[in-house]
Amino acid sequence: MSKRKKELTKQEAFVRQHRRHHHQIAFYRLFFFLLFLALWELSARLGWIDSFFFSSPSQVGKCLWGMVLDRSLFLHVGITLAETVVSFLLVFLISLLSATLLWYSPKLSEITEPYLVILNSLPKSALAPLFIVWLGTGSTTIVVAGISVALFGSIISFYTGFQQVDSEKITLIYTLGGHKKDAFRKVILPGSIPIMLSTTKVNIGLALVGVIIGEFLAARRGLGYLIIYGSQVFQLNLVITSILILCVIAMGFYKGIQYIEHRIKIQLKM
Repeated sequence: MSKRKKELTKQEAFVRQHRRHHHQIAFYRLFFFLLFLALWELSARLGWIDSFFFSSPSQVGKCLWGMVLDRSLFLHVGITLAETVVSFLLVFLISLLSATLLWYSPKLSEITEPYLVILNSLPKSALAPLFIVWLGTGSTTIVVAGISVALFGSIISFYTGFQQVDSEKITLIYTLGGHKKDAFRKVILPGSIPIMLSTTKVNIGLALVGVIIGEFLAARRGLGYLIIYGSQVFQLNLVITSILILCVIAMGFYKGIQYIEHRIKIQLKM
C-alpha cells in the first residue's frame, strides 16, 4: 500500500472515529434528557412531588399547546428573541469599537480601566428601575437592560484579547514599514478571534438574561412578562413552560454561535 493511501486510510479512520464520538455524545445527551422527563412525570403522577408547584411534562405540554393555539407563544417568543438579538449585536459592535479605541490609545485605557471594572461589577438588576425612569417602559428599556448586563465585561475581554496577541508579530509589521492600523488589521484582529468568539458565546446568554430582567419590570409582552404574570396569578405551569422555552432559546443561540465559530475556524485553517 502506498504512503498516500495509508494517509488517506488514517484520515478516514479519524473522521469515522470523530463522527462516532459526536454521535455518542448526542445520544447520551438525549438519553439523560428523556430520562429526566420520565422521572419528572413519574414523580408528579405518583405524588412524590406536588404537581401544582412543580408541574409535569404532560402539563407543560398542554400549556404549550394552548399557547400555540391562541398564538400567544409566537408573539411572546418573537418579542424576546428580537430584543435579545438586537441587544447582542449592539453589545458586540460597541465592545469591538470601544476595545479598538482603547488599544489605539493606551493612556485612555489606563484612565477608563477602573471605571469599566466598577461598572461590570454592579448588579444590573439594580439599574433596571433607573432605566424605566429614564427611558420609560417599552422595548428600548429592555434592550438597554440587555446591553448593560454584557457590555462592560465584553469590552474588558475584547481589549484583553487584543493585548495578548504576540507582540513580535506587531514589531514585524512596524519593521516592514506598516502603521498601527496595519498592525491592528493584520495581526490584532485575526489573533483575537478565539477570545472574541468565546466572549460572544457568553454575551448571547448574558443579553438574554438582561432582556428577561427588563421584561420582568417594564414589559407587557415577552417570556419575562409571562414568568412574572404566571407567578402572580399562581399559574405555575405557565411559569415553568416559559422557563423551559428560555432554555431552548439559550441552547439555540449557543449552537448558532458554535456553528459560526466552527465555520470561522475552518476558514482560518484553509
